[in-house]
Amino acid sequence: MHKQYSLSIFFPCYNEEGNVESMARRALDVARSVADDYEVIVVDDGSRDRTAEIALDLAREDPHLRVVRHETNQGYGAALTTGFRSATKELVFYTDGDGQFDLGELPRLVPMIEGVDMVCGYREKRSDPWPRRVNAWLWGMLVNRLFHLRVRDVDCAFKLFRRSVFEHMELTSKGALIDTEILARAARDGRLFLQTPVSHYPRTSGSQTGAKPAVILRAFRELFALKAELDQERRRKVRLEYR
Repeated sequence: MHKQYSLSIFFPCYNEEGNVESMARRALDVARSVADDYEVIVVDDGSRDRTAEIALDLAREDPHLRVVRHETNQGYGAALTTGFRSATKELVFYTDGDGQFDLGELPRLVPMIEGVDMVCGYREKRSDPWPRRVNAWLWGMLVNRLFHLRVRDVDCAFKLFRRSVFEHMELTSKGALIDTEILARAARDGRLFLQTPVSHYPRTSGSQTGAKPAVILRAFRELFALKAELDQERRRKVRLEYR
């Protein structure tokens, strides 16, 4: 049976040797279940363990799997940007490489893309320690207020896009701000999105890096730089309209 859309699935990895094989194989299974034309991309962000080696071995087994590598660790935002730039199909889906989301829920999102540009998951029950959940809630409130968004879970790494969303979008965030930047720029461009609940599970291998002080500090620096940039764009547009 012909499947309507072509699909790119990608996930970033940094020192995920315990997760990358299961993630890649699961992504391939899910992709072929919803699309005749598909690809899976592993973005290795300068891992220092066997992540890249394992992924490259898998890519030799299946031509639908590709590995894109950063020679050094550049950050979560840089890894996502590389994934979006590397994707070649009509729809682009990304999740994290740590196995905390169920790729089996992706087929439910695909029909929802009809009539919109993005389908954004939100964690129905977040399986993270309570300080991380509180920080995420406060961050979400700040982001929604600054950029006039109404997003339930800004940083949820379970999102499906039309690739056209990124054709003229210049992403600059190298770190954890990347999800906010994508949503803020998409809202500026008048893109439409739906939100849907998704499952979230505890990490079983590897370690989280998002709560490190350096990561948080970088996110705040990039946040206010993005706010200033978009405000400047808005003022320039207003001046042009009233000339």
